[in-house]
Amino acid sequence: MREALFIKKNKERWERISQQPSPDTDEMASEFTQLVEDLGYAKSYYPYSKVTRFLNAEASKRYLSIYKNRREETNRFVTFFKYDLPLTIARHQLVLLICFLLFMIFLFVGFFSAKADESFVRNMLGDFYVNTTEQNIESGNPFGIYQTGNSFLMWIGIMINNVSVAFRYFGEGIFLGVLSVKDMVEEGIRLGAFEYMFFSKGYGGLSILTVMLHGTLELSAIIIAAATGVIIGKSWLFPGTLKRITALKNGAKDGIKIIIGLVPVFMIAAFVEGFVTRYYRMPAALSISILILSLVFIVGYFVIYPVRLQKSLTRAAKIK
Repeated sequence: MREALFIKKNKERWERISQQPSPDTDEMASEFTQLVEDLGYAKSYYPYSKVTRFLNAEASKRYLSIYKNRREETNRFVTFFKYDLPLTIARHQLVLLICFLLFMIFLFVGFFSAKADESFVRNMLGDFYVNTTEQNIESGNPFGIYQTGNSFLMWIGIMINNVSVAFRYFGEGIFLGVLSVKDMVEEGIRLGAFEYMFFSKGYGGLSILTVMLHGTLELSAIIIAAATGVIIGKSWLFPGTLKRITALKNGAKDGIKIIIGLVPVFMIAAFVEGFVTRYYRMPAALSISILILSLVFIVGYFVIYPVRLQKSLTRAAKIK
């Protein structure tokens, strides 16, 4: 059967299952079985098609719904972070990868722009911040700016600011994700200019160890938050087999799930910045350990685990 005919024949049923899944467990199981049969057919004849990816995602959703409707009580909080959020991330890992690459590219753009133009750092970071940092460097305390203020108030303030920024990136997705990408790119450029300021003074290595104590979590979460805006824009521009408005709603739902999942990450990152980064002169081994633990968490939970979970559910769906 040609792919177009296969889609035409089943599209109405797929849309009904996607938009109005049955609350009845038996009917849900029947829907799941039908999706698995369609998925098996699509993988055999159209292995690289969008319809195959769509059916794979829908089958995973139905499997998870059946799992959550078992007789045993399931903690919703645990289920969200163990299944819902990782599967949502798995559906959009290409978007996350693209956002990460863009951020890194413009970080280097900011770094080398600052190297080429001495005024660039001040334009990006502001005179007050640069003057304060230069005074701290002269006094032998280059990262003294992290030691100002009350740790607790600093933690709360940074956390609220970063969460609000994440929700702004998400909201900007309604403009096809363009503003979300723009703001993320500007953040990358600012970080690049920031790093050059310290590299030019001979504090490059210490700068990375200090900033990435909290930055590994914070910057990763910022990139992922920007990706939620892109997800919304992508859902509208490329709805696939769904109606455009339905695809937009699904993209918004996925985006808000990811944003909610990032809140604990922002909380921990702000805590580290408020309570730990101020002791940046701690032994290098301790700084590196914190950095590596943060990196392992980000890569493990937001990259490796979602892919493995999706693959395991797909295998389970085939067996079922």
